[in-house]
Amino acid sequence: MSQNKRAELIRKALLLFYRNGFHATGMDLVAKETGVSKTSIYKHFRTKEELVLAVLRLRDENFRNWLYRRMEELAETPGDQLLAMFDALGEWFVEDGFKGCMFIKASAEFQEREHAINVQAYEHKRLLVDHFEKLARDAGLSDPHRVARQLLILKEGAIVVAAMSHAEASAAEAKATAITLLRS
Repeated sequence: MSQNKRAELIRKALLLFYRNGFHATGMDLVAKETGVSKTSIYKHFRTKEELVLAVLRLRDENFRNWLYRRMEELAETPGDQLLAMFDALGEWFVEDGFKGCMFIKASAEFQEREHAINVQAYEHKRLLVDHFEKLARDAGLSDPHRVARQLLILKEGAIVVAAMSHAEASAAEAKATAITLLRS
């Protein structure tokens, strides 16, 4: 399998896992839906977990690139970019196919603290905190790490509520709380 075919397999598997969940998506379904034989899949990924890890790495890269770009497009200053994150989330929540956070799902399905998939899911959140902390520092906020962690909690809560309620209001509600947080 060429690198292009491998990348295409990961992209298609991402959609399957996002739509169906990790445990509910068997390798037979991955093979059927991607058009790649199980033999070929297993030549590149020794286990389903290796494929899941590759999917999570791709989703992390795609999501963070999208989110950071939208934050920069929606606001000029670092403090305003932190708030614009919630506007970007509101856009995501109304997209066709929105089904919540793939990393929250991964962590829920692979709950053991040391499990590679759980670790990879948390790494995504850690990278977000690092970015938020940099913006908070650049905005001159006191205790940027605390602010970044609190914004992450607001962000994650908004995603969970949006996925459960099938409504985008949680993005605006989280933004209102973030405004209060940043002013304090």
